[in-house]
Amino acid sequence: MALPSIIHRLELQLADIDRSRYETLQTTVARHPSETAERLVARLLAYALFHEEGLLFTKGVGAGDEPDLWAKGPDGRLLLWIEVGLPEPERLIKSARHSERVALLACGSALGTWERQQLPKLAGVKNLTVMTLDQGFMNRLAALVGRTISWEMTITEATLYLQVAGESLETVVTVRSGA
Repeated sequence: MALPSIIHRLELQLADIDRSRYETLQTTVARHPSETAERLVARLLAYALFHEEGLLFTKGVGAGDEPDLWAKGPDGRLLLWIEVGLPEPERLIKSARHSERVALLACGSALGTWERQQLPKLAGVKNLTVMTLDQGFMNRLAALVGRTISWEMTITEATLYLQVAGESLETVVTVRSGA
């Protein structure tokens, strides 16, 4: 018998000063039994960092042909394709041909190796943005994740400030490629 997904509810007070976005967001996200808390945190952070109208979580880990998040236009065209983790460059290149914009929140224990080996292969992809956050920040945040998640997030001058579970966390948002 397969284990069921765990449902998490996020309430996010977002003040993205860099993009002039100020919103209160509420969403529900399913965490696949094989998904780590760190990967779930990466998906939630990507949701906040790239938030725009119509951004949705996909089936994620359970659907290999879908990104972690996406936004589609009213005509079904892909407007934004978002991945988290360390995907193969070919996957990002292919998605860039089918979507107006592609974003990657690159994270994981092998990030340094991935950047050296794979990032140069993505240099010519004009509609791709690759961002990273400090892995220690993400690990600390993963340790604080429960079924109900309440975040107060401010992003200003490429620094992310987060209030969660009575703690104040901070990290730099580093753009490795793209705008």
